[in-house]
Amino acid sequence: MPLSEHEQRMLEQMERALYAEDPKFASALEGTGLRTFTRRRIYQAVAGFLVGVALLMGGMIAKLTWVGVAGFLVMLACAVLAVTGWRKAGKPGEQPQAAVAGRRLGRRHQPRKGKVMDRIEERWQRRRDQQQGQ
Repeated sequence: MPLSEHEQRMLEQMERALYAEDPKFASALEGTGLRTFTRRRIYQAVAGFLVGVALLMGGMIAKLTWVGVAGFLVMLACAVLAVTGWRKAGKPGEQPQAAVAGRRLGRRHQPRKGKVMDRIEERWQRRRDQQQGQ
């Protein structure tokens, strides 16, 4: 659901206040996103996998079984991290996985709104309409 004009103005106001208060922090947040985070996680997992391979080979060469087993476990953990990070990354222009998964579930499995939620939504809408009218 897109933001209303009032919500967009409020968001822009908060962004300006953040830039005014702490420009270094605001610029650091600007470049981060889910794709950047998952890409970084994948790179770390690949590096960890290579460390695991080195441990496994070193354990075999030194005939230290526990080092080889530790290397294998590191490799396994990093492979799992890389695969889960790869799935979460998605492609440019693609919808987030949560939206796709929500569509797959169908109506039967989606939580139903009760009367309480309907009343809360109505109140919220009335307040927003009143604030826009002022």
